[in-house]
Amino acid sequence: MMELHPRLQDAVATAERVAEPRLRDIDRLIDANQWKTIQAFQKYKVSDFHFSGSTGYGYNDRGRETLDEVYAEVFGAEAGLVRPHFASGTHTIATALFGVLRPGDELLFITGSPYDTLHKVIGAEGDGTGSLRDWGVRCTIVPLGSDGRVDWDAVEEAWSPSVKVVAMQRSRGYEWRSSFTVEELGEMTRRVKALNPNVIAFLDNCYGEFTETREPTEVGVDLMAGSLIKNPGGGLAPTGGYIVGRKRLVELAAYRLTAPGIGAEVGSMLGTTRAIYQGLFLAPHAVGQALKGAVFAAALFDALGFVSNPKWDDPRSDIIQAVRFDKASQLIAFVQSVQRASAVDAHVVPEPWDMPGYEHPVIMAAGTFIQGGSLELSADAPIREPYTAYMQGGLTFSHVKIGVVSAVQRMMEERIL
Repeated sequence: MMELHPRLQDAVATAERVAEPRLRDIDRLIDANQWKTIQAFQKYKVSDFHFSGSTGYGYNDRGRETLDEVYAEVFGAEAGLVRPHFASGTHTIATALFGVLRPGDELLFITGSPYDTLHKVIGAEGDGTGSLRDWGVRCTIVPLGSDGRVDWDAVEEAWSPSVKVVAMQRSRGYEWRSSFTVEELGEMTRRVKALNPNVIAFLDNCYGEFTETREPTEVGVDLMAGSLIKNPGGGLAPTGGYIVGRKRLVELAAYRLTAPGIGAEVGSMLGTTRAIYQGLFLAPHAVGQALKGAVFAAALFDALGFVSNPKWDDPRSDIIQAVRFDKASQLIAFVQSVQRASAVDAHVVPEPWDMPGYEHPVIMAAGTFIQGGSLELSADAPIREPYTAYMQGGLTFSHVKIGVVSAVQRMMEERIL
């Protein structure tokens, strides 16, 4: 490690001391989720022959079929669809939504505006891109209340008989709010089912897997999607996504991924099967490492007088840590230092730039083995007030500590802290 500034040495010692009980709690979380995962592997008798690849149509690929069953078991769902053919989390979510929605249906988001990348999926009048709007699906977005919670009065006001899918987003995105816990998501599901028991409760679960001992499909969520280059891929899955939930709804999503009548019965796994299995096995531990890193970062910035969300001792339901800085130079230095602390592309210096779809310049650090793999340590931020960095991931606790400490050290050396 580098020679630390005396003030930073004191802050690191304080952070390590106060965070220790929380880190022990995370160790117990890792143990619980690891055992749940092992039991799922054992139940379906996973063997090395399941890791063999298939070609062409991929008919009777037992490894692929068992992988779906293992995922469903881990997530407490009736069925699963796990494929490298999903190009991203957005693609996976879009597949699920297009699978269950039909012209004339309405999609109601109750947790505020979704991730920026989903806005093109929702679409606008006459966009001609094949968006949900283009196919006659109406979408209504209900903003969160000032407390960051669901505004139930506004939900009831926006409700209509054509609402078929109620969508929720577990993680915070670029919002200064807490992620939603499994218990809260279960309560949201119960409340919308009281309005219409036939409505489909859909969840974008990205960044949330294995951060608690239960998953949202265990508390009533009907259909759920996520990315394999985030939590459940364990840092090994090279690409892909998963959909889990009620059997009929997963089947409809499979028809959208391939074609009606074909569904989940085809699709060679392109040599990814072993990595996806092993990544799922490692995911509880890897997610725990990321959580430990986020807790340490929050404690460190608290000791230095910065505001973070969640705080080091707050409940956590995703792997994202938001930190507010006093000025843009601190924000940029932090993100650049995360990149500089990476094992991959450490020589690259990220700079703010005008990314398509964003209102302000954005800076992103991602020195990752898997391109865009956000279970690995990464950070990004829009350059706007209040100056907030969003850090996520970290396959090892040590890597997160090194990244965060070196970022603060750099700010002190440059006299901007």
